[in-house]
Parts: sequence; C-alpha cells; structure tokens
Amino acid sequence: MPTVWRALCIFECHGGLSLSIHGAEKRLQIHQRRSVASHPESRRLPVVRHSSLPPGRRSIKMEASSSGITNGKTKVFHPVAKDVNILFDELEAVNSPCKDDDSLLHPGNLTSTSDDASRLEAGGETMPERNKSNGLYFRDGKCRIDYILVYRKSNPQTEKREVFERNIRAEGLHMEKESSLINSDIIFVKLHAPWEVLGRYAEQMNVRMPFRRKIYYLPRRYKFMSRIDKQISSFRRWLPKKPMRLDKETLPDLEENDCYTAPFSQQRIHHFIIHNKDTFFNNATRSRIVHHILQRIKYEEGKNKIGLNRLLTNGSYEAAFPLHEGGYRSKNSIRTHGAENHRHLLYECWASWGVWYKYQPLDLVRRYFGEKIGLYFAWLGWYTGMLFPAAFIGLFVFLYGVITLDHCQVSKEVCQATDIIMCPVCDKYCPFMRLSDSCVYAKVTHLFDNGATVFFAVFMAVWATVFLEFWKRRRAVIAYDWDLIDWEEEEEEIRPQFEAKYSKKERMNPISGKPEPYQAFADKCSRLVVSASGIFFMICVVIAAVFGIVIYRVVTVSTFAAFKWALIRNNSQVATTGTAVCINFCIIMLLNVLYEKVALLLTNLEQPRTESEWENSFTLKMFLFQFVNLNSSTFYIAFFLGRFTGHPGAYLRLINRWRLEECHPSGCLIDLCMQMGIIMVLKQTWNNFMELGYPLIQNWWTRRKVRQEHGPERKISFPQWEKDYNLQPMNAYGLFDEYLEMILQFGFTTIFVAAFPLAPLLALLNNIIEIRLDAYKFVTQWRRPLASRAKDIGIWYGILEGIGILSVITNAFVIAITSDFIPRLVYAYKYGPCAGQGEAGQKCMVGYVNASLSVFRISDFENRSEPESDGSEFSGTPLKYCRYRDYRDPPHSLVPYGYTLQFWHVLAARLAFIIVFEHLVFCIKHLISYLIPDLPKDLRDRMRREKYLIQEMMYEAELERLQKERKERKKNGKAHHNEWP
Repeated sequence: MPTVWRALCIFECHGGLSLSIHGAEKRLQIHQRRSVASHPESRRLPVVRHSSLPPGRRSIKMEASSSGITNGKTKVFHPVAKDVNILFDELEAVNSPCKDDDSLLHPGNLTSTSDDASRLEAGGETMPERNKSNGLYFRDGKCRIDYILVYRKSNPQTEKREVFERNIRAEGLHMEKESSLINSDIIFVKLHAPWEVLGRYAEQMNVRMPFRRKIYYLPRRYKFMSRIDKQISSFRRWLPKKPMRLDKETLPDLEENDCYTAPFSQQRIHHFIIHNKDTFFNNATRSRIVHHILQRIKYEEGKNKIGLNRLLTNGSYEAAFPLHEGGYRSKNSIRTHGAENHRHLLYECWASWGVWYKYQPLDLVRRYFGEKIGLYFAWLGWYTGMLFPAAFIGLFVFLYGVITLDHCQVSKEVCQATDIIMCPVCDKYCPFMRLSDSCVYAKVTHLFDNGATVFFAVFMAVWATVFLEFWKRRRAVIAYDWDLIDWEEEEEEIRPQFEAKYSKKERMNPISGKPEPYQAFADKCSRLVVSASGIFFMICVVIAAVFGIVIYRVVTVSTFAAFKWALIRNNSQVATTGTAVCINFCIIMLLNVLYEKVALLLTNLEQPRTESEWENSFTLKMFLFQFVNLNSSTFYIAFFLGRFTGHPGAYLRLINRWRLEECHPSGCLIDLCMQMGIIMVLKQTWNNFMELGYPLIQNWWTRRKVRQEHGPERKISFPQWEKDYNLQPMNAYGLFDEYLEMILQFGFTTIFVAAFPLAPLLALLNNIIEIRLDAYKFVTQWRRPLASRAKDIGIWYGILEGIGILSVITNAFVIAITSDFIPRLVYAYKYGPCAGQGEAGQKCMVGYVNASLSVFRISDFENRSEPESDGSEFSGTPLKYCRYRDYRDPPHSLVPYGYTLQFWHVLAARLAFIIVFEHLVFCIKHLISYLIPDLPKDLRDRMRREKYLIQEMMYEAELERLQKERKERKKNGKAHHNEWP
C-alpha cells in the first residue's frame, strides 16, 4: 500500500488528524489558479472571471492560527497550520480543477452545468442534440466515445469478432456500430466506458488521480528582504515581458495546478477532487483504460487467444484508435472565444508556425498524448535549447576564422606561391598546377581550421556531458510533476510470436507465479549468434559501398581532369568530391530501406519475449546500421583519404590498377567539410519531407478521391471517427523514427564537430523547424496515438552517452591527423623562425608552406603515372622538379624519398596530443558528471518535505489513537470500579 494511502487510512480510522508543524512562524502559501469552470461540451462562451478572484494567480497566506475566507455566500474555514489534512472541499468548488480535469477546456462563465444547459436549450439547441452532431458521442448524445474499432464486413474473421464483442459487453463497456459514409463495407465500432468500469479498472491499473492541492511552506521573510523584493518587482514592470512564454492571460486553459495524486481507490473516492464524473478521467486516461480492457478480452477458446493486438495482426480488425477531440481549426479567434477543445488549443499554442519562438506547452502535450510522447518533446525541446550555446560558439569560431583570414600567414604563403609547381594529383590526364591556384581552398580551410578549433572541440565534448547531466535533472523534474517518480512499469505481456513458438515448453513466472512459455538458453544463444552474424554481414555491405565510392572517386578525378569544360577541368577534385557525396547520399537512403527489412528479420529471428525487448533490440540494430551507413564515408575522408597513397614514383594502387586519391594541396579538411555539410543538409531536408510532406500528400489524395466520388459537400458531414480514420496512422515503430533522426543528428553535431563548427548551428535551425513539424504532424496529420506512460527516453540515453564518448576520440584524431594544427605547432616551436623562443604567433609561421612540401624529380615518374604535359607552359622549358605534401628527403639524398626527422617529430606530437586530449577531456567530463547532481536541490527538498509531512501525519495519527485507547481504558476502569458493592 502506498505511503499516501497509509496516512489516509490512519486518518479515516480515527476520524481526523491533528499535526503540529514545527516553527509556528512559518507561513503557508497555497498556489491557486483562477476559476475557469464550465461544462466541457457547452457552447463557446466569452471568458468571465469570478469577481472575487484577481486576474492572475493569487496566494492565500495562512498564519499559524485559523482563518476564514469568505467567497460570496460561502465561508470557507481553513485549519490551523498544524492541520495538514486540508481537503479544500468548499474552496475547490469555487476554483478550477487540477491539470488532469478536462473541464477547463471551455472557458465559460462560472455558472453550473445546469445553467449552461438551460442557456443552450433557450438558444434552441439542447446538449444531447449538440453532442450528436460533433461526432464524439453515441447517438443519444450522452455517452462519449472512448475508443474506435474498424473492420470490413467482407473480412472472413466474423466469428472471432462476434466472440470478442460479446466479451466486450460482458466487461461492461457500451458499444455502438456505424457504417462508413463513403464505403458501406467499412464498419466503425464505438466503445464507451461508464463510470463503474472506469473506476474498477483505474483501481486495478493504479491510475494516479488528484486528491489534494500541493502545499508550499515558505520561510518567514524579514522586512529588509521584503523591501528588496518590492524594489525588484517595481523594476521588472519596466522590462518587457518574456516573449518566449505562452500568454496565460489570453489563454487561461494553459494555467496548471499542482496537486497531490494517489492511486485511484473507489473506497476512498471522497478524498479525490471530483467536480464531474464525466470529466474526472480525461480522454487520454479513458482511452488507455479501454485499451487495457481490450488487451485482456478473449476472442476464442484457448490460453493464448486473447487481446486486441492479435486481432489486428490476423486482420480481424483493420484499425483501432482513440478519437481526436474534434477539429483543430475554428472560425473564431482563440483569444476572444477560447479553445474549442484540446486539439484546437494544441494547434494554436504549439503546432502553429506563428508560435515557433515560444516554449512548448508540455503539460498540454502530456495531457493529450500521454507521458511517453510528452517526454519525447520535452527531450527534443531541451536538446534544441542546449544547442543555442553550441551554435553560438561554433559561429564564433567560424567568424574568428573570417576575421583572422587576412592575418593568416599560411594562406598568405599559399596565395603568393606562384613559383611553386605541384605534382599532378592523378595519372596522365591531371596537369601540373601552381600552389597559388589553391588560394581559395586555403582560405576556406582556415575558416574551419584555425586557432579556436581545439577550444571548440573541448567545448563540445564538455557540452555533450553537460547536456546529458542536465537532461537527467530536467527529466527528474518532469517525472515529479507528472507523477512518474513512483511509477513502475507493469509486467508486460508476452509477444504472440513468442508464445506460438515456445508454447510447448513452460516454466513458472517468478513474479506472477503462472506458467508461461520458456526459451531454452542454447536456443537463445544460437539465435543471438546468427543475429550478430547478420549485423556483421550488413556492416560489411556498408564497407563494400564505401569501397565502391572510393573507386568512383579514383576513376572520376582523372575523367574530370580531361573534361572539355574548363570550369570542371580546373576544379576536378572539388567536382569529384561533390558528386561522390551526392551519390553516397543516394546509396545511404537506398541502404536504409534494406537495413530496416534486415533489422526486422534479425529481430524476429531472435524471438524477444516482450514488446519492450523487441523494441530495444530493433532500436539497437537500426541505430548501428544507420550510424555506420551514414558515417562510414565520413570516417574514410577524415582518417584514410590521402594517408596511404605513397609518393610520386611509388604510388599505392587498388588491385594494382587504380591510384589512391590524394588530398587537395590545401589539405583534406575541405573534403570533410563538404561531406558533412552536404550530407547533413540533404538528410535533414529529406527527413522533414518524409515526416510531413508524405502524410500531407497521402491525406490530400484521400480527400481528393472522396470529393471526386461524393462531391465536396460530403466532407463537411463526416463524423469525427471517419475523419480520423482517413488520417495516417502513427508509425508502426512508435517514436523510433523521431528519436533516430535526432540521435543521428546529435552524432553529426558532436563526432566531427572539430572539422565543421557550423554543425550545431545547422542542427539548431533544423530542430526549431522539427519541433513544429512534429507537432503539426501529431495534431493534424496523424490519428491520435494511444496515451502511454514512460519514465525516461529508454535505450536512447545509453546511445547518447556512447556517442559522447566516441566524439572525444574522433575529435582528438580529427585535430591531430586531419587538420594541420599539430604540424604547424611543431614547425612554430621547432623549425620556424621562433624555434626555441617559446612563441607560436603568425610571425613564427613564416616558411611553413615550403617546409611542409617535399621535392620530386619528374624523371622518376612511373610510365603509367607520367603526365601528358611536361609543364613547359609555366616557365617555357620542361619542368625538372615538382612539389607534393609530405615530409620526405629530396631525390639527391642518401636515401631518396625517405622520411625526414620532421615527419617523426610531427607523428610523435600527434600521438601525444591524442593521448593528452582524450585524458584531459575525459577527466573534465567525469568531474562535471560528479559535480552535477541528478536531482535539483529544490526538487529534493520538496520531495523530502512531502515525505516528512506524511510521516508526521502517520505519527500524529498513531499518537491520537493511543490517547483514545488510554481514555477508553480509563473510562472502562472507572465504570468497573463503580460496580463494586
């Protein structure tokens, strides 16, 4: 039994409770929201606030003595501060309900429901008549539709449906059937759960409902502090209001209350705040209860012939979904007439593009879609908010490169090196080129590879840790506000496929004590081995695709070098990189379709026991596939491109035929930037189109067919269940695609961020659009998903931590190997003009370009590598020498083309930097993780305070019980003494 109910049980047994709160000087502040009470199905009425209530939130301060509040004719006496069991029965009758009450949807006047009904009748329309027309009720206009089942009369599974529906009625659910207006073969089954059924199953499911307002105890303030508060408040009046917050004055439905909640109990129903039994359980909770019932109803004789999911799998029913609460648009303004329903409210204050800069109304999202979807949008909003500092710093690094571009000694030397002739970058067709021809690429490289790059890489590694640590704190606050702290997931049902496969072998479930199918350890291990082999094979397919891209780049660079157009011929490497990235993107999207089918096959082959195990296994496979698919080419460009090419005269070749591709004379970082920029932009654009554009096109096509067959006027008369049926169902994998898209983006934002500082900015811009796209899709384009509960984001948090660790390693390698940061540092301190002086400014980089290039004798070219041109166009005579990027000895040395001492110094410095960088950043990450607590201090204090109050309630109740027993013993003892003669 929960602690709250133990305290209430003790209170009931003893008829009251007197609890002393230590510190009589403390004040009690009770936060209330203004009263907005009306029947949820009444017509739209203007907002009329109670005359006795101020326009904003008001605080009722209670001293350590009893006080009374007179509201109209009702006088409400509040107990003294020591009386903690405050039910506020009369006060709650005046004020609005808590956040789980649907009655705050229509902000009408503060009259009773009967008054609203009388007004409607006076206007010529009764409440049941109005309810009949909105498509949310049965034909009688009284029973609200909680769930919809859809089947076709032509489906042969008639007997199973009849048994299932007969058992539905036996459970107490009301049922009504309607045929479709556009297809008589389609039948809609409308289900309604009456109060008795809702109460019975809510108690079984431990549905938490509000039973008391939360009480905040604030310490007494001194006069000096009160004056300071007044001065600050007067100063704030001159400041502009926070534009990102939702306007609660014009949208009163957005105001929420804090209420204590407890598992619903019919025996203690008088403790709960119930204004109207029809609206006590909100629509999302009602649908969840009905779905819970349907999952436990038999449709055929047999142990495993149970549940709606199996009927959907075998085709007995075509669809099952809860209804949206009406339309999401209204002819009237929400600011003057209020919201028509929750869906309309969500559209106006969340899914509309006009509120893209405002915070999300997460409590409304949770109330309409459930905690699981609410947590996704809370995480997405938190991630987007945390991208602001990362995007700002990344933009600063980029602008720093722009500002210091004219002072960069390396790019100056490249642009002025008209006398340095570079060796051809491919066989035969590629010409000799001046180093100054790559001036533009050298300047672009400096924009991304400058002195602030290392700082930004360290910052992003720390940022990833701070993001995850503060998300844990944010999740704890949300879990507390949404009553998820003590929520434990129910024992999951076994998947039908698992039951069918292993029904012959059973063992006792250690939790339920019932026999259940059992999978032998040897069978499980063999299936896991086969699944792991399939994963390894698909990763090999990805590597093969990358190998194909490499061959394309090698072959195409020679083709573009011999192209007729001078623009392409002079920029053959850039053209090769750009086309290779586009082709790589197409291959990525095609392989993603294949990977989804393979992941499904392998996951089903493993035969997971429950749906959560299946979801986690499928999630891990899909993430591995798509992560490797998306980043394999990026890893190749970052760490392998131009690293194993050999040198002129002794090039390494693929299959002894194709010469490996070299980096551009200005470095390989420009190729990595192009790869990341193009892939990131194209991927996000494609995902946004598939998320919103595809459902929009499908829904438009459905409406077009209806207009062609039945005329445009038939659409207006469609009931709500038929409108929702024509919408697209939610993804079969739930929120998987949404999470996967953001996790892959998080990888792009952190793993190679040292090479592309603008990645956080692109991610931020995309996410601002993504939030509204997802909101618009959930509210307008998809059927309403079933509300489900969850405490966190599940396996995705572990994946985020893994990406954070990988990002430290990859950024260390990008800075050390891909960029020229280490070679420049070694040159400045060891070989440059400032060698031995401990300086590393721009003046110390004079001569760096010449020192980083080696000399090659053209007569040493291989026959198949010798270029067609002899280079006479540069000086009028054939060239004898050309330069290439490497640290090698000249051809006339004792060991021609051997590595110089500078090469080994640079290599040692690179390895040392990787080790120092990784250890330093990991130490900072662990220190931050240790210093940031998982629970905020104020939340921890609130939780401790509530625990303390409950313990005090129990202690005082026990003390009162002992005092009563002592009085009874004295009384009985005195009566017994009087019987003596």
